[in-house]
Amino acid sequence: MTTILKIGGSLEADPARLRALLAEVAECVHGRCIVVPGGGAFADAVRADQIRDGFDDAEAHRRALDAMGRMAVFFRSLEPRLVRSVAPWADDAAACVWDPVSLRAGHPDIPESWDVTSDSLALWLAARLRAGRCVLVKSADAAADESPALLAQRGLVDAAFPAFAMRYGGPIAIWGPTRRVTLQQRVAA
Repeated sequence: MTTILKIGGSLEADPARLRALLAEVAECVHGRCIVVPGGGAFADAVRADQIRDGFDDAEAHRRALDAMGRMAVFFRSLEPRLVRSVAPWADDAAACVWDPVSLRAGHPDIPESWDVTSDSLALWLAARLRAGRCVLVKSADAAADESPALLAQRGLVDAAFPAFAMRYGGPIAIWGPTRRVTLQQRVAA
């Protein structure tokens, strides 16, 4: 089974937890694990640059993908046993960290705006790979009864997350600092 594990850039503030997670991924013995890095401080710099320089959301999206790529390099520096992959759908490394540089040219399924962050990109990758589950590691906890829409409303995930969750359709878990929950997805009637 393939697991997509999105590790938020906010975990830079918790280096012990970050190193432990990356080591756990590197020792993956049950299936395949692909880390989707958040953009962290690099993405925060893109937001600040966009405000200062006034470039559009499409350019900000491309720069945010670069920020994720920089985090992929950083994660590998912390855990060298991870393989860096720009196309995890084409290689079979058991434990890798995804660098989304190939999306810089655009993809018809991915809007180029701040509505799509690494949270939604993790779901996009999970759908593309038909992953058995998608886990988002966050610096805040979620409740098991929270829907993807509610998580987006309260800002724990990005605005596009509910739509990407519907397209993925598989199990989604949120691992906060004190709680690990699996979301019970409900389709709105």
